[in-house]
Amino acid sequence: MKIKKRTNTHRLPMAGKVKKGFIFYCLLVLIVAVLSMTTLTCLAATDDPIKVVNNLSDFIFGIIRAIGMILLGFGIVQIGLSLKSHDPSQRANGFLTLAGGVIITFAKEILNLITGA
Repeated sequence: MKIKKRTNTHRLPMAGKVKKGFIFYCLLVLIVAVLSMTTLTCLAATDDPIKVVNNLSDFIFGIIRAIGMILLGFGIVQIGLSLKSHDPSQRANGFLTLAGGVIITFAKEILNLITGA
């Protein structure tokens, strides 16, 4: 049984217009994928304007909660990396990011406690 020796392969050159078209196609596919993953249910209340404001408020606080969760994760990663590298300034930044993430994540609940609603 003979084993074939691998030959080096090279990419074919792409013309300028073809490369721009390929980049445009990739960006289009990426945008369609992101838009299809971020669909949300619209709850329209045409008879009660207070419901519309409450739905908008819930949507905005949902986005704020997502940003807070991202900050929480980033703070945990920073603390872990600082424990590994024994860097106290990075550890302090990690704890500050973690605390900020907790406050941002629970912003709606904190505001409800303050206002008594």
